Order: sequence, then C-alpha cells, then structure tokens
Amino acid sequence: MRLTMILAASAALAVPAAITAKQAVSPAITKALADPARADQTSDDARRHAAEVMAFAGVKPGQTVVDFLPGKGYWTRIFTGVVGPSGHVYALWPNVAIKSYQGDIDALTARHLANVTAEGQATNLPTVAKPVDLFWTVQNYHDLNNFAGEAGYVAFNKAVFDALKPGGIYLIVDHVAPAGSGLADTKTLHRIDPAIVKKQVLAAGFQWVGESTVLANPKDDHSLKVFDPAIRGTTDQFVYKFRKPLK
Repeated sequence: MRLTMILAASAALAVPAAITAKQAVSPAITKALADPARADQTSDDARRHAAEVMAFAGVKPGQTVVDFLPGKGYWTRIFTGVVGPSGHVYALWPNVAIKSYQGDIDALTARHLANVTAEGQATNLPTVAKPVDLFWTVQNYHDLNNFAGEAGYVAFNKAVFDALKPGGIYLIVDHVAPAGSGLADTKTLHRIDPAIVKKQVLAAGFQWVGESTVLANPKDDHSLKVFDPAIRGTTDQFVYKFRKPLK
C-alpha cells in the first residue's frame, strides 16, 4: 500500500491503481463512532463505511477540519469526537444554500458542540480564518456545476487550496457518472464523472494521493438518479484524496 501511494503521488497526471488495502482505524475514530451522543446515527455507519472513510482521510486529534455542505451533520458529529477539544470543525454552507438548509444549520448549532462552528457563509466560496488540515465534502462536488457552472470549479478549488495548510488533505466523495460523461449528469442524475473531478483538482495545483473503493458498488450501472428508491443510499461512489504540496 505504501508503495502504491508513493507512486501515485509522484505521478499525479497518470491514472494510478486504486488504493484498496484496508487502512487502520485509529483509536480516536473508534471512540468517536462509539460516542453515545451519536446513538441516532450509528445505524447508518456500516452503510456509509464511516470508519474506513475517516481512516482513509487520515483525520487526527487536534486537527482543524472543514466539512463543506454537511447536510444534517452526520460527518461533522463524528469529526467533533475525532479531533477532540484541541481541534475544531467548521461546518460550512455556501451562501446559495443557506435558504434551503437553514434548518440544518440551526439544528447543528443547537447541539452546542464546543469545537464546531456551523456557518452559512457570505459567499459561495469556502473561507476560513486560518488554514485547515482537512477539507472534506461528501456527495456535493457535482452540485457546484448546478449553481456555478464549469468555471465555478476553478474558483472553488482555488479557494480550497488557499484554505488548506501546506500538506493539507482535500477529500471528495461523490456519486459516479458514466465514464466520459464529464459534467453532463450533474443536474439530471446528480452524478459526476470521476475523471473530470481528478482533472479539475489536479489543475488547481493539488497532488494526487489515491482513492478508496470502500463505497464502490459494481451493481450500480450509473443510469439512475441517485434519489431513485432502487439505488438511493447504495450508489457507486468514488473517494478521492488529494494533498496540497508542502511547497
């Protein structure tokens, strides 16, 4: 696995093999997932492969994390336990989403999590006061095309780059669209071609680290809308990990 990651990082413009080896789940992640305060969430952990995805991201105690467009805060509430009192989690909604998700913002704020800032931002680009260790977005990257168009990705990925510390991690999870489809299905099926995601993020200056296949589903033929009852919750998803260069 280590050799695979080294080769992947040194050949960022190539298409490296997926990182498929299981990565160790840290005690901090295990403890966070077992937190009784998450009792209402735990039934979803296996389907979401929460432990494996968190381990792949490499989140650690003391880190600062951005959870962009966090929905009802499923991942935010795990992060709060992993990073602990010396870390911080920014749950950020872009301005365009505030009206639709104000209830989620209010609900997360009402939990009074000491190390979480839930915020609807003044712009559609993520902004933080200080650089962070991890920028995380799950099932949202495709939506950027729906409200900002292809040009919006350039500005967004630059904002993510600027928000990260040198060596910081950018993790993207999203629903897979047919190979070669680019951005064609972002509005209709709410899917995106993984190849264009990689191309856009590398163009922003990030290094490719690797991918996890824990959310892959070969039974999903990529033809259905992700909200279709036949596939909802079990879509084929990619998990891509990028790094901001140290220099």
